[in-house]
Amino acid sequence: VVGFGMDPHLQMDVITELDLVNTTLGVTQVSGLHNTSKAFLFKDIEREIHAAPHVSDKLIQLFRNKSEFTFLATVQQKPSSSGVILSIRELERSYFELESSGLRDEIRYHYIHNGKPRTEALPYRMADGQWHKVALSVSASHLLLHVDCNRIYERVIDPPETNLPPGSNLWLGQRNQKHGLFKGIIQDGKIIFMPNGYITQCPNLNRTCPTCSDFLSLVQGIMDLQELLAKMTAKLNYAETRLSQLENCHCEKTCQVSGLLYRDQDSWVDGDHCRNCTCKSGAVECRRMSCPPLNCSPDSLPVHIAGQCCKVCRPKCIYGGKVLAEGQRILTKSCRECRGGVLVKITEACPPLNCSEKDHILPENQCCSVCRGHNFCAEGPKCGENSECKNWNTKATCECKNGYISVQGDSAYCE
Repeated sequence: VVGFGMDPHLQMDVITELDLVNTTLGVTQVSGLHNTSKAFLFKDIEREIHAAPHVSDKLIQLFRNKSEFTFLATVQQKPSSSGVILSIRELERSYFELESSGLRDEIRYHYIHNGKPRTEALPYRMADGQWHKVALSVSASHLLLHVDCNRIYERVIDPPETNLPPGSNLWLGQRNQKHGLFKGIIQDGKIIFMPNGYITQCPNLNRTCPTCSDFLSLVQGIMDLQELLAKMTAKLNYAETRLSQLENCHCEKTCQVSGLLYRDQDSWVDGDHCRNCTCKSGAVECRRMSCPPLNCSPDSLPVHIAGQCCKVCRPKCIYGGKVLAEGQRILTKSCRECRGGVLVKITEACPPLNCSEKDHILPENQCCSVCRGHNFCAEGPKCGENSECKNWNTKATCECKNGYISVQGDSAYCE
């Protein structure tokens, strides 16, 4: 028993066991944070830093039936780099792996629980080119992370599998031969199989009695919690009283539309938009009336009739090779409109225009000119709620909004 009363048989000095002094490819001995132990620079080249079979067997025996262990190391990681500090693997399964990601600024602990991989991501920026002491302690389902002797995270996790299968191997500074290569310096890499193993890295954390300042802070914290508990208890009692009253009530959610009140499950026809609507738990749900498909004869065309939701077949007109639908007009010597398959003369006078003659435009299927930039959408066509009117040079058209398609090829109504 040495140092802080630690049994040397309950720890493993990873750097010593891996014999890094005699390893040359990808690893170089350098000056560390202190001179009491050796430090090694892990270069950004392909390397294989793993334990010999007898060392892996020793590690498997140390882990067997252990519920508490700590991995600790002193590292200086290249800024914004990512890599694995230590990994204990069997084929593609990580039974213990500590990874530092400089891309996401987080420390990750990978392990196995009930045969399935688990990962705990702990946000912290360790890849900053500075020296850091890191200690990850696991006690059954309790995870504790210390960085530079400060408790950073404490979590409840799924208990990790510690009975390592034969063939498990220990890797330092990488996940395997090609992946997770750590870039930087590692010193004092150890695995300790005892409670609170982080104390060997930070002896000052081994305090059993609080100071006077600690005690006063604890007392004040308890008094604040008691006051908060009293307030929460009063609010909870009031809420339970209100809830018991509400349980005896039947609340029906209604819908209010255009000044009219509808009860739950009431239905009505929205004539302006040709929709069937229903009140459901305070929300209005509407569906457009479905129109039967039109099979118009060759001498007729489908057209909209004022006051009707669905198109109807009406006789078409033909003049000079141009086909006109019901209500459309054409300017010959005089203005004519298609009515019942016959062109009828129109005697309406055109309104005066407040623009120069060069800006006069004759709209499609009309007899009276308008000024350039005329707002055709203001006078038609009538577009449904899921379509919108677009102005063009001589006419306006309906176009479906994003995410909707036209109903039976008519962009005035979209679903």
